[in-house]
Amino acid sequence: MTADRLTLTAVHDGFVFTADHAHPQGVRKGGVIVVQEIFGLDRYVQEDVARWAERGFEVVAPAMFDRQERGFVAGHDPDGFEAGVRYAKANGPENAMGDIQACIDFLAPRGPVFVVGYCYGGTMAWLAAARCQGLSAAASYYGGQVAGMARFALSCPVIVHLGRKDPHIPADEMKAAIAAAHPEVPVHIYEASGHGFNNDGRPDSDLADAEMARARTLDFFVANSGG
Repeated sequence: MTADRLTLTAVHDGFVFTADHAHPQGVRKGGVIVVQEIFGLDRYVQEDVARWAERGFEVVAPAMFDRQERGFVAGHDPDGFEAGVRYAKANGPENAMGDIQACIDFLAPRGPVFVVGYCYGGTMAWLAAARCQGLSAAASYYGGQVAGMARFALSCPVIVHLGRKDPHIPADEMKAAIAAAHPEVPVHIYEASGHGFNNDGRPDSDLADAEMARARTLDFFVANSGG
């Protein structure tokens, strides 16, 4: 599966950004927005785009840092981490929500729209569930700022995935914060995994955990598709 490249326009500021785009295989189940980690549209994002397309979804993965550097892709190393954090802070939540809303608007005429995000994207997926319009469901993977946003009102159902071995996110504390504000939100903790466990082959990734989380997310999206 080869993704093509779209250009979309954020309504809030008129900025034109790029996004990877893949058509669904088989019967179309809806649209999925894949929100990157801080490292840009790297091979792990591209692999995730392909997985969702194989599962019957039209997929859009926006390049979240186009305002800072078009085509930005960083390694999963200290230099890449520093650059990604810098760009995430510079971009801010308003631009991120504007770009995600543009993706929703692009996909919505053809069926239900879902968002899934990882790390930085996990936080943005939770925020999109609170601020964006037109989402049917959201999946947040190891979003480090979700606990601080736990009390935000949500406009769609959300599922959360965390790694027990994640050195950046205390899983039990995150789960408790979410449960206190939104007891309806399922929060799954994966005992064998750390941060970034959806990235197959990374040190903190456990394939069984990753596949279980993907299956749960797929079931959650289908259950909230309105079909």
